[in-house]
Amino acid sequence: MLNENNDLNLVKEILYRLAMIKILVLIDSATEFSRRFLTGLIRYAHENGPWTFYRLPLYYKVLYGEAGIVERIKDWGIDAIFVQWEYNEIQFLKQLDIPVFLQNYEDNADWFSKISGDYIEVGAMAASFFAKKKFKNFAFYGNKNFLWSKGRAEGYRIEVEKLGGNYYYFESEYLTNSQWSRSHIELDEWLSLLPKPVAVFACDDYFALQVAEMCKINNIDIPNELCLLGVDNDELICNLSYPSISSIVTDDENIGYIAGKKIHALIVNKKNIPFNIVKKPLHIEQRQSTEKYNISNKYITTIIEYIEKNCKTNISIDQLTQVVPLGRRNLEKKFKAIMGSSIYQFILEKKIEHISFELLTTEKSFLDIAIETGFNDIRNAYRIFKKNTGQTPLNFRKKFLKPETQ
Repeated sequence: MLNENNDLNLVKEILYRLAMIKILVLIDSATEFSRRFLTGLIRYAHENGPWTFYRLPLYYKVLYGEAGIVERIKDWGIDAIFVQWEYNEIQFLKQLDIPVFLQNYEDNADWFSKISGDYIEVGAMAASFFAKKKFKNFAFYGNKNFLWSKGRAEGYRIEVEKLGGNYYYFESEYLTNSQWSRSHIELDEWLSLLPKPVAVFACDDYFALQVAEMCKINNIDIPNELCLLGVDNDELICNLSYPSISSIVTDDENIGYIAGKKIHALIVNKKNIPFNIVKKPLHIEQRQSTEKYNISNKYITTIIEYIEKNCKTNISIDQLTQVVPLGRRNLEKKFKAIMGSSIYQFILEKKIEHISFELLTTEKSFLDIAIETGFNDIRNAYRIFKKNTGQTPLNFRKKFLKPETQ
């Protein structure tokens, strides 16, 4: 009987190993985006395994060449590969005829799966954000090697042109620390020559940090002269800078989960059909680098700062007249002329921004969020939210829920 149980366990172990999916991960986990992407991928693997992850050091190619990598992949029986372009030229992986997913990419080759589709929207979000702060000069600092950077620049430029703003563009290579120490002169000159005040959108947080460092060297005041925004919300990079850098938060973990799900389907069905995943921008994590509005009227600036600080309370116009030495009619007239909206509408916009942020970052109910934001009439809060976002609170939140909860 004991032998029968041992044999049965052995058979189960063999079947388990035969069913195990083997994934090679050639992605550097140093960036926040990579870590969140891999977190989503691993979460899918744990829920739908058994999966085993394999790694190869970057120097492996130097020692053994492309042929050595291909041989190792075949020896391991790898079912699919997740790779980033920094692993050097990856065209040689095509011969394996297994699913390959690129985390980032330089061209639009059709043989690998990839992330795409959010770039124009990210750029448009950045431009709209700066426009609400009343900037007229818009600049983009990009990475010349990657399509995602060019896409974000294009979305930014298109939206700036719609808004009637002035657009400035500069791009460079992705610089290592040693290269950065020698190759910053052109960026230095570009930033110095930009008309001030200016809103600068960087293609990612690393490039935004370069801008922040150059501004320190050149005594360019962030955020008073230059308003700075990045992408990916890498908290280490964003908070390493002073002032801290605001950043667009993207749906990275969700993308990793979806990528795992799609790759899994290809492996199970023994197919190798490339796919694209559309990654959406969620919201802007605002920090010190975007605190200021491009407004010269000190009284209106004071009113805006007061509203942003107290938007969760019930603010009245009469209350605001106690903050600055302006009568109600004069205050309303000046505010409308400068901001293009009434004080009441501006307060509502700030409340909706807070509700949206809470819906996407917490599990609180809309009822609880609306109450903490100062709404006494929940039906009115629901109506205002839907009017301003075009979606019900439930649909707004559901749009960005993790895949397993949908």
